[in-house]
Amino acid sequence: MLLVVLEHDRGAMDEAAREALTFGRKLAAQMGAPLHAALIGADDAELVAEAGAFGAEAVYTAVHEVLADFGPEAWGEAAAEMIRQLDPAAVIAGGSERGNEIMAQVAARLDLPMVANCLEVDPNGGTGEWNITRQQWGGSLLEDARLVSERPLLTSGLHTLAAEQAESAVEPAAQAVEVDLDPSLARTMVKDRVVLEAGVTLSTAPVVIGGGRGVGSPEAFAPLEELAAMLGGRVGCSRAVTNNGWRPHSDQVGQTGTRITPEIYIASGISGAIQHWVGAKASKHILAINIDPEANMVVKADWAVIADLHEVIPAITEEIKRRRA
Repeated sequence: MLLVVLEHDRGAMDEAAREALTFGRKLAAQMGAPLHAALIGADDAELVAEAGAFGAEAVYTAVHEVLADFGPEAWGEAAAEMIRQLDPAAVIAGGSERGNEIMAQVAARLDLPMVANCLEVDPNGGTGEWNITRQQWGGSLLEDARLVSERPLLTSGLHTLAAEQAESAVEPAAQAVEVDLDPSLARTMVKDRVVLEAGVTLSTAPVVIGGGRGVGSPEAFAPLEELAAMLGGRVGCSRAVTNNGWRPHSDQVGQTGTRITPEIYIASGISGAIQHWVGAKASKHILAINIDPEANMVVKADWAVIADLHEVIPAITEEIKRRRA
């Protein structure tokens, strides 16, 4: 059995969990094993049904007073106890910050090796030697590795494959698993939340208008804000912009900021340093606007406009207004 640890936020399944189920479904087929899922801190029927839509034949739930919200130690110990009881052949989670943290906790508690950010996993006929391709350095490097383990712990590369429901959804029954958690595990727990932005977020926006050093000033982001509002999107920025204090860190796109997956990313005045590219490369399409034809973002984008963003962005806005009139 291949067990997928599902990431959720107070009962709402995370996209990383759907990606892990999609990745796990392929791996389970290679292993000739059933795909099961572990749901920590929730036993919601809708979550169970959604896991079934992505191919999970069984969903195990662990509910405990310590699991009232997310905490890496509590979730890690709960997952470890479920693994001890269920005895899966392999365990996988989504490659988000939380997913990697949970699996690292599990690895330490079970004294097992863990491999993060996997793109391809070959069970090698069940020999206990797993051939793995994973991404390193924010996706700029691919590593081929061999893992020797009777029970590998893996995370799938975040946003490296599209989450897809199974061709034939199943209706898994939720099976409760008792976990004994010490109250001290709640010392690292989400205690409060601060809403930085309402409505569509940078990570979920269908359109992101990005601005870099070439925008020139905080005030010069106004045309980008107008265009983003017209398209139902959000404004993002490069690290250089946040370093200059022009925009808050919550707007930063990149390896040390937010990784985005919009239908289109319009990168204006952004050179495209590797850490920014890592955060933007999962965009379905990228339009680069830059006066430098050799800028990294221009070279890698699907489309490019070699011109001044202060002329191009207002022109796009005016054309949209004309067509909507």
